[in-house]
Amino acid sequence: KGERQRVGLLYNQSEPQSVDAYQRLQELADSLGITLVSRPVNSTADVQLVTGALLNENIDAFFANPDNTVFGSFETIIKACNEAGVPVFTSEAGLVARGAVAAYGAGLYEWGYQAGEQAAQFLKTNSTEGLHWEMVKLRKRVYNPAAAKRFGISVPAGYEPI
Repeated sequence: KGERQRVGLLYNQSEPQSVDAYQRLQELADSLGITLVSRPVNSTADVQLVTGALLNENIDAFFANPDNTVFGSFETIIKACNEAGVPVFTSEAGLVARGAVAAYGAGLYEWGYQAGEQAAQFLKTNSTEGLHWEMVKLRKRVYNPAAAKRFGISVPAGYEPI
């Protein structure tokens, strides 16, 4: 349509990982020529109202930032977005099974497995030396066939159905 795409995002400003993800997404959106329309939420009680406000700003898609607030209220988000005809994308594979169209990112299993490896290293050495904060290494590309069909979205090759 020639205009910048507008992607809505909720983030919990009291969760450091949520703020970090928001900042990374803002940089990525800027580099891709996408307008990120973001709103902070403090708890799951805020989500319905703030999601409605985002949908009133004519967003083309919604990105479900995988923080605790979004996880806890995802059904509220997906219901509002589906009713408004706005597809939801995410970076957490588990949210695709709950109704998002697609994800490229880690699943909870991968997060837990990698954390378990670090815990095992600590238990083996009784030292934090050599342990560093790191992003999850193994990423998945998954999609929800029913959600993709609902929005008429063709999924690129390399994405596995959930």
